[in-house]
Amino acid sequence: MTNYKKINVLIDGRNFTIVGTEDERYVRELADYVDANIKRLSSRNDKLSPAMAATLAALNISDELFKARNELKELQKKSKEPLEQYEGLKKELEENKKIIKELENKNLEQKDEVIKTKISMEELYKTVNSLKDELERKNNMILELEKEIEEYKEKNFENQLELVELKKQLNELQNLSKKK
Repeated sequence: MTNYKKINVLIDGRNFTIVGTEDERYVRELADYVDANIKRLSSRNDKLSPAMAATLAALNISDELFKARNELKELQKKSKEPLEQYEGLKKELEENKKIIKELENKNLEQKDEVIKTKISMEELYKTVNSLKDELERKNNMILELEKEIEEYKEKNFENQLELVELKKQLNELQNLSKKK
């Protein structure tokens, strides 16, 4: 059950008993605010009756209340926008995370491809270098064989010259033997 409190307050020189559940300090603060508004209005215009001053104070306080409510509504409306945007931004963030994950996976795949290509290139370089070495050995062998061929040609030429010389000598000998 709710505990009701009776609080005595002074507004515009008159005593009022306020019954409610609110904190006493809060109720006295409200009473002081209303009293200050009435006194301010009465001090500006000494022709105002207490009822008129209270009515004008109530009107001013109501104006403040309405403006505060409107401001509250605007602030609530403005506070909803970020919350509404939050869901969209959260969804966009999740989508971007997925895209980033996909791109990271593609990046890893491409890195793997690059590594495989590098390995393949290294193997090709080894093969090319091996073939170059083999070619150089073959070229050296060809050079040696060409030298050998030249030597044989030279020897063959010398042998042919010797043969021709021997044939001449043989012919001369045969001619001499016929003459005798």
